[in-house]
Amino acid sequence: MILGIGTDLANIDRIQATLDRFGDRFRNRVFTETEQRRAERMTKPAAVYAKRWAAKEACSKALGTGLRMGIAWKDMAVSNLPTGQPVMQVTGWAQDRLAQMTPEGYSALVHVTLTDDHPWAQAMVVIEALPEAEEALRPGAVMAPPRSLS
Repeated sequence: MILGIGTDLANIDRIQATLDRFGDRFRNRVFTETEQRRAERMTKPAAVYAKRWAAKEACSKALGTGLRMGIAWKDMAVSNLPTGQPVMQVTGWAQDRLAQMTPEGYSALVHVTLTDDHPWAQAMVVIEALPEAEEALRPGAVMAPPRSLS
């Protein structure tokens, strides 16, 4: 079952201007070390940062909160599988919120897709709840821990 859907569009030039103005202060506030390493080894880091910015915004919308209620930028992080597929990990408050929205007996799976075509970067996040019995059918998926029955 679908628990949440979020999408966001980011302007790559605006992210570049923010990087130019604030540099590491912006990078370190919003992006994890893994996200920064990936972006900085690419020929167009601003496009990579813009996609990840959009993914964090989309994830916060899929969680049903937007960027409020204690959620931090780094509570949502995009990394890539060896195949290149992007995956979203949630920690901290975002992980707590995900657990709250996940029905008992289910595990949450956060799907993310990213694209860019200058000057735009777009992300879409879909949060899916799967019966815990189906977890083994999703090899390589990043699953949130099952909700406790307490």
